[in-house]
Amino acid sequence: MSTDTTASVSTHILDTSIGRPAEGVTITLAARSGSDAEWVALGGSATDADGRCKDLPALPEETTHVRLDFETETYFAKKKQAEAQQDAPRVRDSGAFFPEVAITFAVQPGEHYHVPLLLNPFGYSVYRGS
Repeated sequence: MSTDTTASVSTHILDTSIGRPAEGVTITLAARSGSDAEWVALGGSATDADGRCKDLPALPEETTHVRLDFETETYFAKKKQAEAQQDAPRVRDSGAFFPEVAITFAVQPGEHYHVPLLLNPFGYSVYRGS
């Protein structure tokens, strides 16, 4: 919940290679108050079965920049292992070309920022959602 002096952040991940939410992706959140300020790690969480991360830490007052770090390598390694157990046909290497995705964005006090990640083993896209 945001106030006039803080921003808030939420995210979710869709694995576009299978058209389903990406469950179990670890996400860490960091913030800073100014372009020259040091990043402060605030904590993190993991995506649920719906690909959502509903319990990210609150942002400190006067936060101006936020960084979300998505640990995608572990997610794709687990997915690859599950496919191997199902004797699924392999289409190239289904490992993660991007072992992590770091998204940095500017925030304004009192605003909510929903930042969805559309992910596949060889690319990603991100946008400001609602």
